[in-house]
Amino acid sequence: MISWPPPFLPAIPGDGVALTLHDTSSGTLREVDPGPVARLYVCGITPYDATHLGHAATYVAFDLVGRVLRDNGHEVHYTQNVTDVDDPLLERAARDGIDWRDLAVAEADLYREDMTALQVIPPDDYVGVVEALPTIADLVRRTIASGTAYELDNDDAQGPDLYVDLAQVPGFGEVSGWTREQMLAVFADRGGDPDRPGKRGAFDPLLWRAAREGEPSWEFEGLPAGRPGWHVECTAIALDRLGVPMDINGGGSDLIFPHHEMTVAQARAVGVETYADLHAHAGMVGLDGHKMSKSRGNLVLVSRLRESGVDPMAIRLVLLGQHYRSDWDYTPDLLTTAQARLDRWREALSVNTAPSADDTVAAIRSALADDLDAPRALGAVDAWADQTLRSGGDDVSAPGVLSRTLDALLGVRV
Repeated sequence: MISWPPPFLPAIPGDGVALTLHDTSSGTLREVDPGPVARLYVCGITPYDATHLGHAATYVAFDLVGRVLRDNGHEVHYTQNVTDVDDPLLERAARDGIDWRDLAVAEADLYREDMTALQVIPPDDYVGVVEALPTIADLVRRTIASGTAYELDNDDAQGPDLYVDLAQVPGFGEVSGWTREQMLAVFADRGGDPDRPGKRGAFDPLLWRAAREGEPSWEFEGLPAGRPGWHVECTAIALDRLGVPMDINGGGSDLIFPHHEMTVAQARAVGVETYADLHAHAGMVGLDGHKMSKSRGNLVLVSRLRESGVDPMAIRLVLLGQHYRSDWDYTPDLLTTAQARLDRWREALSVNTAPSADDTVAAIRSALADDLDAPRALGAVDAWADQTLRSGGDDVSAPGVLSRTLDALLGVRV
């Protein structure tokens, strides 16, 4: 799939600070220690509706990861998938009376526009499931050859569905650390089918869905006509584009289980020992006390905010004003505060001379390196802006240096 244009990243003085992130699987803060090329995978959208603030918060968070790694001298190889064939997409297309492919294209286009407006650095590999089907089918065949897959007949299908036998896969549960009870509480609501008759284990993930009447399907040698299950797509794309172990596997916290647990399990089913060195997850964004989600319909859409005249940089500041791992509720007051902050920064950066920016740049680097503490970084800029507007300074380079720093590290173009 076509990605979106990358923003220009200006050079800034000084040295970066090594990034420390919270690792979901260990529950600890760990230093990210990649080689010359840092390999990052972040799960992408299912394009059946427009980008909401929950999506944007996740992708801005991992955009910060990439910016900090680049500031430390690493190249970043970033891969993101697009689930452009899946049940929610097919259901929405049927409801609205449009072709599912047209819906996927339209919503993916809007997502790209939103990410461009928010100054999110695009992935190097932006891979749709449909275009990756040969790669996914190959991984399914490898899983069958490993002996960890099994067939389950269905009278409504044109062949057997394929599942992964998790009893044969070592380490299931290590990503989330959840108990069986915790898993059961959400599995069905997050795409699982724990009660399907004939399954060997309640959590066994669907590997390949045999063709049903009225659904898109594809034929590959050695497989029944059909399409992939949800989780295997990310495993296949990551193994193909990044290799393992990747440095960071990321997404929203609602993907910890089952999605990321299953992507790792399906890699282990074909002999992968370590899928990712670190698993990182962003918190959920809510509205009126409930998680923002397409199924609930309580969405604040980035595109709608932009259409109403909201500055995308104010939207980005709303997101940066919350710690990426926190769950939080959106309110219009947050946007009002962010716009006021942006206006004050722009006023301070428009002066001819100001206090030195050196300590502020160092504070921004230090905050972001500390588990992406963007709120603390914003506070450092606030302090500089307050000092500038209150008492001024005599450093002619400071406004330019800080403006470039905001652009390069925070993704805020003032």
